[in-house]
Amino acid sequence: MGKSTELAPGVNLAGLRKERGLTQRRLARLANVSVSLLSKIEVGDRTLTPAIAADLGRAMGVSMAEVLGQASVPQGDEARLAGLRSAVRDYDLPGCQAVEGDALRASVRAAGRHRDKAEVDRLLALLPGLLRNATTYAYAAHTTEGWMALSEVYSSVYWLAARHRWMDMAEPAVTRQSWAVEQKATPLGRAIAARDRAGAYLNGGDFEGGLMVVDRAIGQAQAGLSGQERAFAVGLLNLRGMTLAGRLKDKKEGKKERRKERRRRSATSLRPGRPPHGSSGTGTGTA
Repeated sequence: MGKSTELAPGVNLAGLRKERGLTQRRLARLANVSVSLLSKIEVGDRTLTPAIAADLGRAMGVSMAEVLGQASVPQGDEARLAGLRSAVRDYDLPGCQAVEGDALRASVRAAGRHRDKAEVDRLLALLPGLLRNATTYAYAAHTTEGWMALSEVYSSVYWLAARHRWMDMAEPAVTRQSWAVEQKATPLGRAIAARDRAGAYLNGGDFEGGLMVVDRAIGQAQAGLSGQERAFAVGLLNLRGMTLAGRLKDKKEGKKERRKERRRRSATSLRPGRPPHGSSGTGTGTA
């Protein structure tokens, strides 16, 4: 999977557009998005969200999945991906065999390293078993550390799913992450979960909703944390908020352009038409 030659979402979108003989301006008009946003998506400066992909797909007569270019996995990794989906579904079904805490902590750290280095193949290989072990350990120990470890694993699942546009897994992963945090809630755990939840809003195109999540989480972090933990939590939430605010600005610009286009069309339709060729337009022609 790490050596995939699949097109990036923006490049894939540009290819679909050009295959249909559409300019950016024409496609933007048909899909009711701004030309600026479409241009930024195609060059990779803005995320292609499912909501925007759906609008663009309708305009081009293709499905949202075709526009997103949802990443597939090599045949050898299909079983691992199926195993990960199964582990996400079994969030409330801990295993019977005991899980050793030190071994679990080492695996969680390894997953974090793979994520930081974008080693997606290794992360996918590790996550199915790790998620099941973390679930079993959290239920058995029922400690803050155990539930935080589980929420961290779900955060990595969300990261992997969002990166590959597997939104059917990204959404439940971020929901499970928040659920795990609330079993033995800590202010820092809530802040990290809120960061990823706001990311799900971002991917879904609900920028206002994501900003509400961020604003509330910043208030909770400022009230419940201090020192370096407070600075870390507020910093990561502010970064997510800045991204959401940028997308919201693009969305508002798109609405402004659509209003201008409607006014232009309305003005054009109200203009008096030219008389047909060969007619004086005076209504005095002979019978």
